[in-house]
Amino acid sequence: MIKYELREDDGILIVSPEGPLAAADFEALAGEVDPYIEANGKLTGLMIHTPSFPGWQDLQALTGHFKFVRDHHRKILRVAAVTDDGFLKIMPAIVDHFVNAEVRHFAFGDKDKALEWIKAAGE
Repeated sequence: MIKYELREDDGILIVSPEGPLAAADFEALAGEVDPYIEANGKLTGLMIHTPSFPGWQDLQALTGHFKFVRDHHRKILRVAAVTDDGFLKIMPAIVDHFVNAEVRHFAFGDKDKALEWIKAAGE
């Protein structure tokens, strides 16, 4: 399950996974952000805020995750992985080769710092 908040004033989507990710989570995210992107052309940023990565519920969820990334990565300027999880700490180095967005890791306690970094992309 993913909790999310779309901050329309600054174009930032904050996602907080709270259990194994399901395919429906990514459909809900797309339903939330697609109209915003259609109206504004992009998201300033995406923040993944979680103490640890919960994994995927099944193969369909993993496929849904990849589809979401494929369909949206060119429309997001910055991605902040705000976590102390080892897997997500190395994510920026891995995904940097596959996505257009600038990706950076922040410690879980540095949410405000990550928000400032994302907001700077929109200035």
